[in-house]
Amino acid sequence: MAYEEIKDPFRRLVRIMERLQEPGGCPWDREQTHESLKPYLIEEAYEALDAIDRENWADLAEELGDVLLQVIFHSVLAKRTGKFDIDEVIETAAAKMVRRHPHVFGETEAKTAQDVLQNWEKLKAAEREEKNGGNMSDDPHATSVLAGVPKVLPALLKAQRIQEKAARVGFDWENPLQVLDKVEEEINELRQAIAANDKIHAREEIGDLIFALVNLARFLDVDAEEAVRATAEKFRRRFHYIEQKSRELGRSLADMPLDEMESYWQAAKAHDAPPPADGTREA
Repeated sequence: MAYEEIKDPFRRLVRIMERLQEPGGCPWDREQTHESLKPYLIEEAYEALDAIDRENWADLAEELGDVLLQVIFHSVLAKRTGKFDIDEVIETAAAKMVRRHPHVFGETEAKTAQDVLQNWEKLKAAEREEKNGGNMSDDPHATSVLAGVPKVLPALLKAQRIQEKAARVGFDWENPLQVLDKVEEEINELRQAIAANDKIHAREEIGDLIFALVNLARFLDVDAEEAVRATAEKFRRRFHYIEQKSRELGRSLADMPLDEMESYWQAAKAHDAPPPADGTREA
């Protein structure tokens, strides 16, 4: 059936992707593999995040469409090669949502979000055991509380997800001040490694320090990945201000003294500062 004849928007998009991969379709689309498409899936997800950060809902609608397009692309490719199709993807997702929400679709009770998370982990563990035929003794990683955290996640997100899963079974600090003590301990160990000019040890301690900071962020209900991303963008804005000043002065940034760059940095920082709680700004 020609895509123009299909009224349902979702099915029309699926048909368009099928046509692109059929004989006589798009040469580029027909050459793609699941492996070659991996970068696009990641890129489209981050572009959707950027639209959310900018609160540009028209852009978000478009970017979510691009994310959906990647899901359909993989599904049509899988159907073409005899693996699965888009209906199986949707049915699997629907069944999983029902199965993992027995407090909504079944008799289980979950009065708090924490109850939901604990039930979720138990259900995921049962699913992993079922996938392994009920015998998981040969694979200790499959039964791990940390199973399910993808190795390919960005480092900060991976660290936070690992810590969250460990915390759900009680392996956690009691309060954020204890975590802050751990951060200070890691800083001291990093100082010792630097003083000893031990680069290998310093690398390890930097990892430990960042991991501890991610843990502190988790305790404070801060998404570490988002926090660092926001800080990177803040740095970009302030550095652009310095670049703008250098252009206005007709000077090369490389020739500008550090103390002058620092003065412009402070000016950009003041401009970035949020207004006081009463809504007024200082003169």
